[in-house]
Amino acid sequence: MTDIFDNTILCKECNTAMKKAQIEKNGFLLRALVCPKCGDKLIHPIDEKEFEKFVDLRNKEYNVKMRMVGNSYAVSIPKEIVSFMNAMNVHKKMMNDMVRLCFEDFGRVSLNFDNESKNSRVVGAREVHIVKNGKPVLHVKQFADSANPKNNKTQVLGEK
Repeated sequence: MTDIFDNTILCKECNTAMKKAQIEKNGFLLRALVCPKCGDKLIHPIDEKEFEKFVDLRNKEYNVKMRMVGNSYAVSIPKEIVSFMNAMNVHKKMMNDMVRLCFEDFGRVSLNFDNESKNSRVVGAREVHIVKNGKPVLHVKQFADSANPKNNKTQVLGEK
């Protein structure tokens, strides 16, 4: 079966032959055709469909069970997500793979399945002002670095 992008496609706006390109959108590389004259873009239909699946999955919220396994906790990842990730990485299956887990913030952890990017890290900072009856009561600064957890700190500055 031949790919539609293997043929010469003319721009619908200015009737000029479009050139192959790649467009990056939310970390996705999409095959595209771009008109060199007017800049009109045409995304490959298969890539567009896969990107829509990604957006749908990303916008979904799952309630998953957390359970005790030995001395650790386990959280199930919905098969729908793992199947999508396996389809995007056709050559690689994830069962029994090591993943990176980062404690990002209170009530928030992240999983990184991309083991090739060893430099992935989460750095965060936030400032909290607690006000009671319209008057500042407490001022706190927090800093977190997943690559250097010993540098994580919470600084209580007291009243303002």
